[in-house]
Amino acid sequence: MASITSANLANAIVKLVAVEALPSLMGHLVMGNLVNRDFEPQLAQAGDTVNVPIPPTMTANNIAEGGSVVTQNPNLQTAQIVLNNHVEATFQIPDVTKVIAVPDLLRLYMQPAMVALAEKVESDLMGLYSQFTANTPLGTGGTTLTEAVVDSAETKLFEAKVPASASKFLVVDGAGYSQLRQITRFSEYGSAGEAGLRALVDGTIGKLKDFYVFRSQFVKKTGTGPVTTNNLAFSKDAIGLAIRRLPKPLPGTGAVAEYAELGNFGMRVLMSYEPNTLSQKFTVDILYGCGVLRNDHGVQVRS
Repeated sequence: MASITSANLANAIVKLVAVEALPSLMGHLVMGNLVNRDFEPQLAQAGDTVNVPIPPTMTANNIAEGGSVVTQNPNLQTAQIVLNNHVEATFQIPDVTKVIAVPDLLRLYMQPAMVALAEKVESDLMGLYSQFTANTPLGTGGTTLTEAVVDSAETKLFEAKVPASASKFLVVDGAGYSQLRQITRFSEYGSAGEAGLRALVDGTIGKLKDFYVFRSQFVKKTGTGPVTTNNLAFSKDAIGLAIRRLPKPLPGTGAVAEYAELGNFGMRVLMSYEPNTLSQKFTVDILYGCGVLRNDHGVQVRS
Protein backbone atom coordinates (compact mmCIF):
# COMPACT_ATOMS: atom_id res chain seq x y z
CA MET A 1 0.00 0.00 0.00
CA ALA A 2 1.44 3.36 -1.04
CA SER A 3 2.08 5.81 1.78
CA ILE A 4 0.46 9.22 1.81
CA THR A 5 2.99 11.98 1.26
CA SER A 6 2.70 15.72 0.80
CA ALA A 7 3.64 15.30 -2.86
CA ASN A 8 0.94 12.82 -3.84
CA LEU A 9 -1.60 14.67 -1.68
CA ALA A 10 -0.87 17.85 -3.59
CA ASN A 11 -1.30 16.04 -6.88
CA ALA A 12 -4.59 14.57 -5.68
CA ILE A 13 -5.90 18.03 -4.76
CA VAL A 14 -5.02 19.47 -8.16
CA LYS A 15 -6.64 16.52 -9.93
CA LEU A 16 -9.80 17.05 -7.91
CA VAL A 17 -9.91 20.72 -8.89
CA ALA A 18 -9.27 19.80 -12.54
CA VAL A 19 -12.17 17.32 -12.52
CA GLU A 20 -14.50 20.02 -11.23
CA ALA A 21 -13.18 22.76 -13.52
CA LEU A 22 -13.83 21.59 -17.06
CA PRO A 23 -17.48 20.50 -16.80
CA SER A 24 -18.23 23.84 -15.15
CA LEU A 25 -16.58 25.70 -18.02
CA MET A 26 -18.32 23.67 -20.75
CA GLY A 27 -21.68 24.34 -19.15
CA HIS A 28 -21.21 28.09 -19.59
CA LEU A 29 -20.18 27.99 -23.25
CA VAL A 30 -22.59 28.73 -26.09
CA MET A 31 -20.46 29.46 -29.17
CA GLY A 32 -17.66 27.32 -27.78
CA ASN A 33 -19.93 24.27 -27.95
CA LEU A 34 -21.14 24.98 -31.50
CA VAL A 35 -17.95 25.59 -33.47
CA ASN A 36 -15.34 23.16 -34.77
CA ARG A 37 -12.96 22.56 -31.85
CA ASP A 38 -9.45 21.47 -32.75
CA PHE A 39 -7.63 20.06 -29.72
CA GLU A 40 -4.46 18.04 -29.50
CA PRO A 41 -2.52 17.20 -26.33
CA GLN A 42 0.59 18.83 -27.72
CA LEU A 43 2.57 21.42 -25.82
CA ALA A 44 2.46 24.90 -27.33
CA GLN A 45 3.30 28.48 -26.49
CA ALA A 46 1.36 31.68 -27.02
CA GLY A 47 1.93 32.90 -30.57
CA ASP A 48 2.25 29.44 -32.15
CA THR A 49 0.24 28.77 -35.33
CA VAL A 50 -2.08 25.80 -35.83
CA ASN A 51 -2.92 24.60 -39.36
CA VAL A 52 -6.48 23.27 -39.41
CA PRO A 53 -7.13 21.10 -42.54
CA ILE A 54 -10.12 21.92 -44.77
CA PRO A 55 -11.53 19.15 -47.05
CA PRO A 56 -10.78 19.82 -50.73
CA THR A 57 -13.36 20.21 -53.50
CA MET A 58 -13.62 17.40 -56.09
CA THR A 59 -15.74 16.89 -59.18
CA ALA A 60 -17.61 13.88 -60.56
CA ASN A 61 -16.55 12.48 -63.93
CA ASN A 62 -19.00 10.74 -66.24
CA ILE A 63 -16.94 7.85 -67.54
CA ALA A 64 -18.11 6.66 -70.97
CA GLU A 65 -17.88 3.04 -72.16
CA GLY A 66 -14.28 2.30 -72.93
CA GLY A 67 -13.19 5.53 -71.29
CA SER A 68 -10.80 6.00 -68.43
CA VAL A 69 -10.93 7.64 -65.04
CA VAL A 70 -9.80 11.21 -64.56
CA THR A 71 -7.26 11.48 -61.80
CA GLN A 72 -7.74 14.56 -59.68
CA ASN A 73 -5.12 16.25 -57.58
CA PRO A 74 -7.17 17.82 -54.82
CA ASN A 75 -5.48 20.64 -52.99
CA LEU A 76 -5.85 20.06 -49.26
CA GLN A 77 -6.20 23.57 -47.90
CA THR A 78 -5.55 24.66 -44.36
CA ALA A 79 -6.75 27.56 -42.26
CA GLN A 80 -4.17 29.09 -39.97
CA ILE A 81 -5.22 29.86 -36.43
CA VAL A 82 -2.80 31.69 -34.16
CA LEU A 83 -2.77 30.67 -30.50
CA ASN A 84 -2.84 34.28 -29.38
CA ASN A 85 -5.07 33.97 -26.34
CA HIS A 86 -3.60 32.80 -23.05
CA VAL A 87 -6.27 33.51 -20.46
CA GLU A 88 -6.32 32.65 -16.79
CA ALA A 89 -8.43 32.94 -13.66
CA THR A 90 -6.67 32.77 -10.30
CA PHE A 91 -8.19 32.41 -6.86
CA GLN A 92 -7.03 31.58 -3.34
CA ILE A 93 -8.40 29.01 -0.91
CA PRO A 94 -7.39 29.64 2.73
CA ASP A 95 -8.19 26.15 4.02
CA VAL A 96 -7.87 23.69 1.16
CA THR A 97 -8.51 20.67 3.40
CA LYS A 98 -11.98 21.97 4.22
CA VAL A 99 -12.72 22.36 0.51
CA ILE A 100 -11.68 18.77 -0.16
CA ALA A 101 -14.00 17.56 2.59
CA VAL A 102 -16.94 19.62 1.29
CA PRO A 103 -17.20 19.34 -2.55
CA ASP A 104 -19.94 21.99 -2.75
CA LEU A 105 -17.47 24.49 -1.30
CA LEU A 106 -15.01 23.69 -4.07
CA ARG A 107 -17.68 24.35 -6.70
CA LEU A 108 -18.38 27.67 -4.99
CA TYR A 109 -14.77 28.70 -5.61
CA MET A 110 -14.59 27.25 -9.11
CA GLN A 111 -17.79 28.71 -10.53
CA PRO A 112 -16.71 32.38 -10.84
CA ALA A 113 -13.36 31.39 -12.36
CA MET A 114 -15.02 29.19 -15.00
CA VAL A 115 -17.58 31.85 -15.84
CA ALA A 116 -14.78 34.38 -16.42
CA LEU A 117 -12.93 32.04 -18.81
CA ALA A 118 -16.10 31.06 -20.67
CA GLU A 119 -17.04 34.70 -21.17
CA LYS A 120 -13.64 35.47 -22.69
CA VAL A 121 -13.89 32.53 -25.14
CA GLU A 122 -17.46 33.49 -26.08
CA SER A 123 -16.53 37.12 -26.66
CA ASP A 124 -13.61 36.20 -28.93
CA LEU A 125 -15.73 33.81 -31.00
CA MET A 126 -18.54 36.33 -31.44
CA GLY A 127 -15.94 38.90 -32.48
CA LEU A 128 -15.30 36.92 -35.67
CA TYR A 129 -18.58 38.13 -37.23
CA SER A 130 -16.81 40.86 -39.25
CA GLN A 131 -14.59 38.29 -40.98
CA PHE A 132 -17.56 36.65 -42.74
CA THR A 133 -17.37 38.64 -45.96
CA ALA A 134 -18.23 36.00 -48.61
CA ASN A 135 -21.97 36.56 -48.08
CA THR A 136 -23.64 39.95 -48.05
CA PRO A 137 -24.85 40.83 -44.53
CA LEU A 138 -28.60 40.42 -44.06
CA GLY A 139 -31.02 42.57 -42.10
CA THR A 140 -30.78 46.20 -41.06
CA GLY A 141 -29.17 47.58 -37.94
CA GLY A 142 -31.56 48.97 -35.35
CA THR A 143 -34.60 47.09 -36.73
CA THR A 144 -36.55 44.05 -35.56
CA LEU A 145 -35.24 40.62 -36.52
CA THR A 146 -37.86 39.09 -38.83
CA GLU A 147 -38.82 35.69 -40.17
CA ALA A 148 -37.87 36.81 -43.69
CA VAL A 149 -34.31 37.66 -42.64
CA VAL A 150 -33.84 34.28 -40.93
CA ASP A 151 -35.25 32.58 -44.03
CA SER A 152 -32.77 34.47 -46.24
CA ALA A 153 -29.87 33.44 -43.98
CA GLU A 154 -30.76 29.77 -44.36
CA THR A 155 -31.00 30.21 -48.13
CA LYS A 156 -27.54 31.81 -48.20
CA LEU A 157 -26.01 28.80 -46.46
CA PHE A 158 -27.88 26.44 -48.79
CA GLU A 159 -26.46 28.27 -51.81
CA ALA A 160 -23.00 28.01 -50.23
CA LYS A 161 -23.47 24.21 -50.36
CA VAL A 162 -23.49 23.66 -46.63
CA PRO A 163 -24.30 19.91 -46.41
CA ALA A 164 -27.91 19.14 -45.55
CA SER A 165 -26.66 16.85 -42.77
CA ALA A 166 -24.62 19.65 -41.18
CA SER A 167 -26.19 21.47 -38.25
CA LYS A 168 -26.79 25.17 -38.78
CA PHE A 169 -26.87 27.67 -35.92
CA LEU A 170 -28.22 31.16 -35.39
CA VAL A 171 -26.78 33.02 -32.40
CA VAL A 172 -28.56 36.26 -31.51
CA ASP A 173 -28.62 38.69 -28.60
CA GLY A 174 -31.38 38.78 -25.98
CA ALA A 175 -33.51 41.31 -27.84
CA GLY A 176 -33.27 39.37 -31.10
CA TYR A 177 -34.25 36.15 -29.33
CA SER A 178 -37.27 37.90 -27.86
CA GLN A 179 -38.26 39.21 -31.30
CA LEU A 180 -38.10 35.71 -32.79
CA ARG A 181 -40.25 34.34 -29.98
CA GLN A 182 -42.92 36.91 -30.85
CA ILE A 183 -43.25 35.91 -34.50
CA THR A 184 -46.95 35.02 -34.44
CA ARG A 185 -46.75 31.80 -36.43
CA PHE A 186 -44.01 30.42 -34.16
CA SER A 187 -45.33 31.51 -30.80
CA GLU A 188 -48.68 29.77 -30.65
CA TYR A 189 -49.58 26.10 -30.39
CA GLY A 190 -52.34 26.42 -32.98
CA SER A 191 -49.95 27.53 -35.74
CA ALA A 192 -46.64 25.93 -34.77
CA GLY A 193 -47.65 22.88 -32.74
CA GLU A 194 -45.29 21.66 -30.05
CA ALA A 195 -42.56 24.13 -31.10
CA GLY A 196 -44.96 27.03 -30.56
CA LEU A 197 -45.99 25.69 -27.16
CA ARG A 198 -42.33 25.38 -26.14
CA ALA A 199 -41.65 28.97 -27.19
CA LEU A 200 -44.75 30.21 -25.40
CA VAL A 201 -44.36 28.30 -22.13
CA ASP A 202 -40.68 27.42 -21.77
CA GLY A 203 -39.36 30.48 -23.60
CA THR A 204 -37.08 28.42 -25.87
CA ILE A 205 -37.22 28.64 -29.66
CA GLY A 206 -35.37 25.42 -30.39
CA LYS A 207 -35.24 25.09 -34.18
CA LEU A 208 -36.41 27.73 -36.63
CA LYS A 209 -36.00 27.67 -40.42
CA ASP A 210 -33.52 24.77 -40.03
CA PHE A 211 -31.43 26.82 -37.56
CA TYR A 212 -30.82 25.82 -33.97
CA VAL A 213 -31.35 29.20 -32.31
CA PHE A 214 -29.26 30.28 -29.32
CA ARG A 215 -28.87 33.56 -27.49
CA SER A 216 -25.65 35.02 -26.21
CA GLN A 217 -24.82 38.02 -24.08
CA PHE A 218 -21.66 38.56 -26.15
CA VAL A 219 -23.14 39.30 -29.57
CA LYS A 220 -21.20 42.35 -30.76
CA LYS A 221 -22.92 45.71 -31.12
CA THR A 222 -21.54 48.53 -33.25
CA GLY A 223 -22.44 52.13 -34.00
CA THR A 224 -24.56 54.62 -32.13
CA GLY A 225 -28.14 55.72 -32.66
CA PRO A 226 -29.25 53.24 -33.86
CA VAL A 227 -26.97 50.48 -32.61
CA THR A 228 -26.35 47.57 -34.98
CA THR A 229 -26.50 44.11 -33.42
CA ASN A 230 -24.25 41.70 -35.32
CA ASN A 231 -25.94 38.31 -34.94
CA LEU A 232 -24.38 35.34 -36.69
CA ALA A 233 -25.74 32.42 -38.74
CA PHE A 234 -23.24 29.65 -39.50
CA SER A 235 -22.48 25.96 -39.80
CA LYS A 236 -20.12 24.17 -37.44
CA ASP A 237 -17.19 24.14 -39.87
CA ALA A 238 -17.41 27.90 -40.45
CA ILE A 239 -15.44 28.67 -37.28
CA GLY A 240 -12.49 26.92 -35.66
CA LEU A 241 -11.43 27.00 -32.02
CA ALA A 242 -7.91 25.63 -31.61
CA ILE A 243 -6.72 24.67 -28.12
CA ARG A 244 -3.34 23.30 -27.07
CA ARG A 245 -1.65 22.26 -23.84
CA LEU A 246 0.52 24.61 -21.86
CA PRO A 247 3.69 23.11 -20.34
CA LYS A 248 3.77 22.11 -16.69
CA PRO A 249 6.10 24.04 -14.36
CA LEU A 250 9.54 22.59 -13.65
CA PRO A 251 9.62 20.05 -10.80
CA GLY A 252 10.69 21.51 -7.48
CA THR A 253 9.60 25.07 -8.30
CA GLY A 254 6.78 25.05 -5.78
CA ALA A 255 3.86 24.52 -8.15
CA VAL A 256 1.85 21.42 -9.05
CA ALA A 257 -0.03 21.15 -12.36
CA GLU A 258 -2.66 18.89 -13.86
CA TYR A 259 -4.53 18.87 -17.18
CA ALA A 260 -8.31 18.77 -17.56
CA GLU A 261 -9.41 17.59 -21.02
CA LEU A 262 -12.87 16.75 -22.29
CA GLY A 263 -14.58 16.83 -25.69
CA ASN A 264 -11.80 18.54 -27.67
CA PHE A 265 -11.30 21.11 -24.95
CA GLY A 266 -8.42 21.32 -22.51
CA MET A 267 -7.06 23.49 -19.74
CA ARG A 268 -4.29 23.51 -17.18
CA VAL A 269 -4.78 23.74 -13.41
CA LEU A 270 -1.89 25.00 -11.26
CA MET A 271 -1.63 24.98 -7.46
CA SER A 272 1.01 26.88 -5.52
CA TYR A 273 1.45 28.24 -2.02
CA GLU A 274 1.00 31.96 -1.37
CA PRO A 275 3.14 32.83 1.68
CA ASN A 276 1.83 36.39 2.00
CA THR A 277 -1.71 35.18 2.66
CA LEU A 278 -0.87 31.70 4.01
CA SER A 279 -3.21 30.11 1.49
CA GLN A 280 -3.19 27.86 -1.55
CA LYS A 281 -3.38 29.67 -4.88
CA PHE A 282 -5.08 28.02 -7.87
CA THR A 283 -4.71 29.18 -11.46
CA VAL A 284 -6.84 27.79 -14.26
CA ASP A 285 -5.59 28.80 -17.71
CA ILE A 286 -6.23 28.05 -21.40
CA LEU A 287 -4.16 28.58 -24.53
CA TYR A 288 -6.36 28.98 -27.59
CA GLY A 289 -6.97 30.78 -30.84
CA CYS A 290 -10.05 31.15 -33.02
CA GLY A 291 -10.64 31.97 -36.66
CA VAL A 292 -12.83 31.54 -39.73
CA LEU A 293 -12.42 28.20 -41.52
CA ARG A 294 -15.04 28.49 -44.27
CA ASN A 295 -15.95 32.08 -45.06
CA ASP A 296 -19.01 31.25 -47.16
CA HIS A 297 -20.49 29.02 -44.45
CA GLY A 298 -21.35 32.00 -42.26
CA VAL A 299 -23.41 35.16 -42.70
CA GLN A 300 -23.90 38.28 -40.63
CA VAL A 301 -27.53 38.80 -39.54
CA ARG A 302 -28.02 42.38 -38.43
CA SER A 303 -30.78 43.75 -36.27
